[in-house]
Amino acid sequence: MVSAEKQRELIRRFRAIVGEDGILTQPEDLAVYECDGYVIEKKTPDVVLFPTERDQIVAIVQACRELEVPYIPRGAGTSLAGGCLPVGGGVVIALTRMRKILEVNLRNRYAIVEPGCVNVHLTQHLAGSGFHYAPDPSSQGACTLGGNVATNSGGPHTLKYGVTVNHVLGLEVVLPNGSVVELGGVAEDAPGYDLTGLFVGSEGTFGICTKVMVRLTRDPAACRTMLGVFENVQDATHCISGIISAGIVPAALEMMDQGIVEALEAAFQFGFPLDAGAVLLIEVDGLEAAVDSEAQHIIEICNARGAREMRWAETAAERQLLWKCRKQAFGAIGRLSSSFCTQDGVVPRTKLPEILNFISECEKRHQLRIVNVFHAGDGNIHPILLFDERDETQIQHVLAASHEILQKCLDLGGSVTGEHGIGVEKLDFMPRLFSETDLAIMSDIRKVFNPDGLCSPNKMLPTAGACGMEEIPRDHPGRRAAL
Repeated sequence: MVSAEKQRELIRRFRAIVGEDGILTQPEDLAVYECDGYVIEKKTPDVVLFPTERDQIVAIVQACRELEVPYIPRGAGTSLAGGCLPVGGGVVIALTRMRKILEVNLRNRYAIVEPGCVNVHLTQHLAGSGFHYAPDPSSQGACTLGGNVATNSGGPHTLKYGVTVNHVLGLEVVLPNGSVVELGGVAEDAPGYDLTGLFVGSEGTFGICTKVMVRLTRDPAACRTMLGVFENVQDATHCISGIISAGIVPAALEMMDQGIVEALEAAFQFGFPLDAGAVLLIEVDGLEAAVDSEAQHIIEICNARGAREMRWAETAAERQLLWKCRKQAFGAIGRLSSSFCTQDGVVPRTKLPEILNFISECEKRHQLRIVNVFHAGDGNIHPILLFDERDETQIQHVLAASHEILQKCLDLGGSVTGEHGIGVEKLDFMPRLFSETDLAIMSDIRKVFNPDGLCSPNKMLPTAGACGMEEIPRDHPGRRAAL
């Protein structure tokens, strides 16, 4: 917690930087920024700022550094692991007003955007151009490109096209010392170390991104979208392995279980079969001459592995509705529960039946309801644990079940995160994922960028950076995951 005297000095300086309409200090306003999509852990910041340009961010960072106050960048707050939780208070730098699309160069296939640009707004801006930005997280309608960079977000179509890091050419970054650097650039294969790849996925611990240079992908000539209906989850997961083992890489391969289907049908009335144990949303794209034969092959595989029905999206409108259902699945959860916690484990595709059976066992053992919607093609599971956050007993069961599920992912040869990051939620898993030497190297790398630890403190990262273990207080909220 920032002292009252220091807070007054900060607010005075911040008002001079961002103006009266760019600062929040009242408790009722600050409460909005006490957590992200991981609602189990909350901490109210001391102040929230809304810069509109890079130089304001530089001035904010310099002020925080001089007064030794921690700060953390925040996008739309859709992250699901406490990545923008202001541990210990301090300053939240909300980047949502920096949302311009600065340049689109179709000839050279790149775009430059500010970090607060909403993912889907870039998609809409490019509509009709023949190009698109491929990474499409499920929260695409709300999440920002800066937030996508922070957690190296995935999405349904990244099975074929790759995650965020595969589509970021360069970044403009304000470092924790207040300097501005450009990593990479709009040209392909910039010489030297891949600092862009290092920064993507660093969860805001290396600095604050102020521009993102992204690669644009040509629209496919044709696509076919199918819905496979299965009696149970096991048949659906065996079908997933069958498709991939046949040498087919769909543009997207998503699975939704009965609980999700019920919620989606209540919300959108698409015509989902409510008695189905699971459905697969499958899309293939490419040349017109190839997609029909590939789609037909997939249908044959699904039928051979227990699909009771296969449907085609006959029109563009039907395809859009199918994807609307998938992208808004998390919003539909509100029809099932007042609160939910979404996990983000990864297992080999052949282990999907085993991890889903384990999730079902956890559901019974902890007397919870757990529903599943996930990126089945790459084994990235998203079990959604439903609970009432007003009930402390339910919270403890959710934390325990989450811990068991993630540990099982490790036991099966997977990881505890595919795209949500570590944040504060999964701190205890870092020593299980990495050796002491690995963690020490990550800590050294982070200190190169962030030597005083004021930028996004007390968060450990799976790849691109980490706090040393000694920096994490015993009462750190992320440690609750081990309860």
